[in-house]
Amino acid sequence: MGDKTGLISEVGKVAAPMRAADFGAPTALMATLALSAACWVIAVRQMDGMDMGVATELGSLAFFATAWVPMMAAMMLPGAAPAVMRRARGHRPVLAVPQFLISYLAVWTVVGLAVYAMYRPHGSAVAAVLTIAAGVYELTPVKRECRRRCRDSRGSGLRFGLFCVGSSIGLMAMLVAVGVMSVTWMAIVGVVILAQKLAPPVAAVDVPLALAIVGLGALIMVAPDAVPGLMPPM
Repeated sequence: MGDKTGLISEVGKVAAPMRAADFGAPTALMATLALSAACWVIAVRQMDGMDMGVATELGSLAFFATAWVPMMAAMMLPGAAPAVMRRARGHRPVLAVPQFLISYLAVWTVVGLAVYAMYRPHGSAVAAVLTIAAGVYELTPVKRECRRRCRDSRGSGLRFGLFCVGSSIGLMAMLVAVGVMSVTWMAIVGVVILAQKLAPPVAAVDVPLALAIVGLGALIMVAPDAVPGLMPPM
């Protein structure tokens, strides 16, 4: 009898952390997705009336930050869900998950500061060149390696964020070029980034995508008025 009681006790000690982990990972996932959804609402409200295509003004740094940070959280958090769940199953998840998310979003906040420093309203030629460059970048070894590492859920939020920036920087440059305050382009680029974070590279998908981006850049170059929302209304 005593042996059975001891065995049950040991099984209980092992099962308790497993039950906590099983509960913590779905909770962390739901919280991450809920935060992303809330940030979509905030970003859309902040960007309302701001989209002027290539002629978009960013406004003050404070205003831009209140739009950029929710934008990045909305677009990037769903793709970080596997990494968040990994930390929710690890040691001290109550601290590990927020620390990971804060450091991850801090990387994208720094990117936003760089965008604000370098961005100027521009013409269709600049948008075309940046879009073509974004398409070419999709086919580079740097992109492939950063994408591979971005899909790895190990490491700190800082490390994860840096590789995700390397994976997504071309697509983000295209977003900034064609309409940094465009909800439509934000959604399109966000879906592509999410798919690339969750799905392994497949040449049959990735190459046509890159060529389509290059084709969009060529279209912007020769017929900018054919791209909805690119040129400011007269």
